[in-house]
Amino acid sequence: MLDESERRSRLLGIKLRALVRDHIGSESDGEISTFGLGAALLANDATFVLIEGDASKALGPALSWAMQRSEAPLHILADRDTAILARRAQYFNHPISVWHIADRVLLPAVAEPFANRSEPLSAHLAFIGLIAQAGAEVVIEHGVVTGEVQGLEICRVVDDDYTGESRLEVGMGAHDREAFAMIHGQLPTEKALRNVIEAVSTHRSVGADPHPLNMFGAERLMRAQVIAKPSSVGFVHAEAAEPPVQRTNLKDAVPCVAIAVGAQGQRYVVTLAHGIDLDVVPFALDAWQHLEPTALPAVILREQDVVKPTERLALNATTSVQIIAFRAA
Repeated sequence: MLDESERRSRLLGIKLRALVRDHIGSESDGEISTFGLGAALLANDATFVLIEGDASKALGPALSWAMQRSEAPLHILADRDTAILARRAQYFNHPISVWHIADRVLLPAVAEPFANRSEPLSAHLAFIGLIAQAGAEVVIEHGVVTGEVQGLEICRVVDDDYTGESRLEVGMGAHDREAFAMIHGQLPTEKALRNVIEAVSTHRSVGADPHPLNMFGAERLMRAQVIAKPSSVGFVHAEAAEPPVQRTNLKDAVPCVAIAVGAQGQRYVVTLAHGIDLDVVPFALDAWQHLEPTALPAVILREQDVVKPTERLALNATTSVQIIAFRAA
């Protein structure tokens, strides 16, 4: 008897074969294969991958899977995030088509342009001095002003839902900031910030024992270390930059971005990731195009996270992506 995952996999395979047969006009009698994010079909003339659910990080895994098996064109089918997939698919030499599933119909996905750059409100910028004075690093991404300690967000400027007044809230994420205000609301903001910075700094230092405060944002900790010592990865300068899409929460591991300058003055858009992430190259190319397409794209990974599929994706890009090994100082 099939378990739930096997039954789901079989149903996705049936769905994929039917969509290919009815809408793409390609051979649909190829072999259905198990694919971690959905289902895949290998035909003589093409490779088809069906993504179930969130597809925003699926391009790298799908392209890596396809390139290991065939040089034939890759077709990616999904019902979410297809506009982002279509934009990122353009960065590779391997022929890729992205299809949006609307009920039982397939539509060619249209590449989504980057959103207009968001500038912080002047009322929010007024808190930069306070954040810096307390000892946190000021980070601005997609118009949001935050303070970080070794890559961990510990405060954010927000607007009150009722009064519209801007204020600086202390804590990691919305729930933590709300809880902090309930418990420590009587503390002056700078004193509250200094207390948090002192507590967080101990756990975000190199060699610190495992702790919840160094489990989050490991890639941003890497960025903070590169900014503090850019020569460790061959740069003379590095500074934080915003990612191509806005981060929606602090718990999920999401690559972060920096602008760096090499020894000969060459500029780089650098993406940093912690852990094996097969989608880091598409993300890095998106960041490069979003921020500074006249610069060079690069990825910084820990040595143990540099795997063959990632290297193949970097070489297949229309502009090769340099992979730089990171070693903690």
